[in-house]
Amino acid sequence: MRNTGFICTTCGLQYPESDTPPEHCDICEDERQFVPVEGQRWTTPGELAANHTNTFRHMAPGLMAIGTTPSFAIGQRAFLLRTPAGNVLWDCLTLLDEATIEIIEGLGGLDAIVLSHPHYFSTMAEWAQAFDCPVYVHAEDRDWVSVPDARIRFWEGASREILSGVTAHCLGGHFPGASVLHWPEHGILLTGDTLLVTPDRMASFMWSYPNNIPLDAGTVAGIALRLEPLAFDSAYSAFWGREILVDAKRVIEESSQRHCRALGGRIASPDAAGFGR
Repeated sequence: MRNTGFICTTCGLQYPESDTPPEHCDICEDERQFVPVEGQRWTTPGELAANHTNTFRHMAPGLMAIGTTPSFAIGQRAFLLRTPAGNVLWDCLTLLDEATIEIIEGLGGLDAIVLSHPHYFSTMAEWAQAFDCPVYVHAEDRDWVSVPDARIRFWEGASREILSGVTAHCLGGHFPGASVLHWPEHGILLTGDTLLVTPDRMASFMWSYPNNIPLDAGTVAGIALRLEPLAFDSAYSAFWGREILVDAKRVIEESSQRHCRALGGRIASPDAAGFGR
């Protein structure tokens, strides 16, 4: 039986089962997020399923995006990668209804779930239980896990191969464990909002998106250096329409330079950025 704990309507995070809603949402009270002026509000999985549904959209060969309609909480999309080594879900949605389970099972189920950062942890324990697969969370972000589950795997270091040919890379910045997922066979980088594609089809690097607090130039320089060895042509970020479909590696490199120039910095050497030590 899956968790029926209360869900924050602002960020979509689920808490352990209880008779009454939590007094606080840890995610929303963090300065990267916010508590609405009308106060914290809560819903349940049943209420959510009664008013929302998930939709699937083909994005590229082997890649589907999944989003909740109408939009709920932060409004991110998840991605389903169908690889020769198995299926991987990148990031989670709060809504996990029976239709979503049946569709994904019909596509081969899930062999792994990977989370970019805590804002998208949502109902990840439910997803793990429903598909009986491991969930990969960077160890730097373990304190943000609201519903513990034995299937959660905390990985450490700069990278972790999830399945053959699919690797998570920790870039930091937005959260200490903020990560991207690299699928080099298809030239794809999935970014969540570790870096977010902007309306001008460049990329932004923020500590807080809703509160408009950018990352400092040194941190963005470090992110650029960690991305440098990766080969990719397209990049898909957390929201509909926010992707770079051609020459994404060059565009993100230029975006990091633009960000650093705007803050009076520059892309530094690996030693200056604190890497390789």
